[in-house]
Amino acid sequence: VTGASFVVFNGALKTSSGFLAKSSIVEDGLMVQITRETMESLRQALRDKKDFRITCGKMDTEDVKEYVDICWVENYDKTNKG
Repeated sequence: VTGASFVVFNGALKTSSGFLAKSSIVEDGLMVQITRETMESLRQALRDKKDFRITCGKMDTEDVKEYVDICWVENYDKTNKG
């Protein structure tokens, strides 16, 4: 689990790269590189206020994958008020 001050979603990852998605820590935030198709799905999930999971890693391996989970919460007391 990684806490971050901000998240950047970059929808320019090419399918030919061999990656499902890539995540990396940038300063005190998180950058997630995703394909255009995943970006469209993410946008729709945000509009619909639905949870969304992005699987990061290479397409052709069974190695342990990283996940970026976007979750809607009911408890507003523990969220960032700034």
